[in-house]
Amino acid sequence: MRLLFSEAPPDAAHYLYPYAVWGFLEPGETPADAFAAGFLPGTAAVDRFYLVRQLRVPLKEWKATSENRRVLRKGSSLTCALIPRAEFEFSAQRRAAWLAYSAERFGPGVMSGERLDRLMAGRVISHVLQFTDGATGAEAGTVLLYLQAPRIAFYYFAFYPFSPETRHVGMAMMTRAVEWFAAAGYDHLHLGTCYTERALYKTQFEPVEFFNGFRWSRNREELKRLLAPAPDGRHRLEEPEFLALQPEPLAGLAAGSPFRRPL
Repeated sequence: MRLLFSEAPPDAAHYLYPYAVWGFLEPGETPADAFAAGFLPGTAAVDRFYLVRQLRVPLKEWKATSENRRVLRKGSSLTCALIPRAEFEFSAQRRAAWLAYSAERFGPGVMSGERLDRLMAGRVISHVLQFTDGATGAEAGTVLLYLQAPRIAFYYFAFYPFSPETRHVGMAMMTRAVEWFAAAGYDHLHLGTCYTERALYKTQFEPVEFFNGFRWSRNREELKRLLAPAPDGRHRLEEPEFLALQPEPLAGLAAGSPFRRPL
């Protein structure tokens, strides 16, 4: 993978000169290699990736917790079917419902119609996981996915009728997806980013891992530390409290880094 560093706004007072890290596949590499290195797709064409704090479930080790089983029981009426994107009808009715959900769930403008159309027309959505209420036959929700079997499934966006009565549906869909892809023999289900406490609902699986910039970690205390504001504006590898949560000193972390720039 080739890397480009796109400069972000600096904080000179704290000697912070940040860069967004973009990755580009080289011959012989596949998107699953980028996911394994901590990157997510940055375009609908899956031709650029960005390094990010993301979550994944190692499916071959996953065992349903009591909370997972409770969620599955509550959503026991839901059935799901995996449908290739080319065979799925992206109707005007679904488009309108998904945009209304996005505005309610994420805020106005976060998911524009143009962005949704671009995603649905691009390589980044290869399949959908379609949920139906088995009791009524009504459409219950849809998950947009990127799959590279058997290595990775990427749980990109989920849409469902959003109301206080259906709040459990979103978690039921995610938990059912973990169960489904584990049974299908996939290695990992990637669940997107985790930068706020609001995203911690994605960690209700055992085990779950996050990418911390240089390795995959299962240390939940480390994740909580990353979610808290950095003291004095320092970046994390200058923060003694964060380094204390690492399995080895800084030199060892550098020696084990998956990234290297030949000089």
